[in-house]
Amino acid sequence: MRVLVTGANGLVGSRLVVLFAAQGHSVTALGRGARRTDGPGVYVSLEMTDQSALSAIVRAERPDIVVNPGSMTDVDGCETARAEAFFVNGVAPGILAQATRDVGAHLVHVSTDYVFDGEAGPYSEDAVPNPRGAYALTKHMGEQAVRALGDSWAIARTAVVYGWPAAGRANFGSWLLTSLRKGEPVRLFEDQYVSPSLADSVAEQLAELAERRLGGFWNVCGAAVVNRVQFGQAMCAEFGLDARAILPTRLADAKLKSPRPMRSGLRAEKAAAQLTSRPLGLSESLRRFHDSVRTAEGRNP
Repeated sequence: MRVLVTGANGLVGSRLVVLFAAQGHSVTALGRGARRTDGPGVYVSLEMTDQSALSAIVRAERPDIVVNPGSMTDVDGCETARAEAFFVNGVAPGILAQATRDVGAHLVHVSTDYVFDGEAGPYSEDAVPNPRGAYALTKHMGEQAVRALGDSWAIARTAVVYGWPAAGRANFGSWLLTSLRKGEPVRLFEDQYVSPSLADSVAEQLAELAERRLGGFWNVCGAAVVNRVQFGQAMCAEFGLDARAILPTRLADAKLKSPRPMRSGLRAEKAAAQLTSRPLGLSESLRRFHDSVRTAEGRNP
């Protein structure tokens, strides 16, 4: 099949490109600026804010499937660059949805648990969103654009995606491991509950949604819902690090520009029951993360 992947310089997008190519698909990778990760396929530099270019490349490539993890994910940055967040997170998914409808492609659009307010998580696929903050609002807009303009689509929500090596800026897992290894104190929220999601697993689940042309809403995430302190403690146990470096703190004490959902996280029962690439429990997720660190550092898993 012909596959188009956005956000190819990112944590999930770069893994999707490798995964699809390994499965024998012809891959076109879209990313911002020069290619920053090694990978197969044809790479095209494209700004997600360039609506005409985004639409044109879908129509020119005529892919069978499009996966869209491309997004502005800096939650606080979205508050200070709202216009860019609006176009990247809110408008671009609709452009892709309309273009994929016109060429008969299936679209898998990647969204986030932040579309929920965090009052009653973890959330199932049919929970009603109530976004707070520019990031959450624009991501919810993107979901609605896909629903309104698309024909064959799936919306895949994920949460706290982490992996090694990091692609672009550090992710929560790579930052945490690097800090803990240095013995630096790390402040983690004890009152924010999330679904830590290994990037490799997320990519596998997204690829399956695309290849099987599955539709509707899906939670594509880790199987465990834990607070960030618990995640840090579990990482220390996996890597043999000192958990005393973790300093529990609370969201209310942080000076954040954008609100965060507190009792967030996603229920993974649907994916666990219906996908071959099932969501990972926390121990298995961290074990695979550890293996990828060993491999990247030239040691045997």
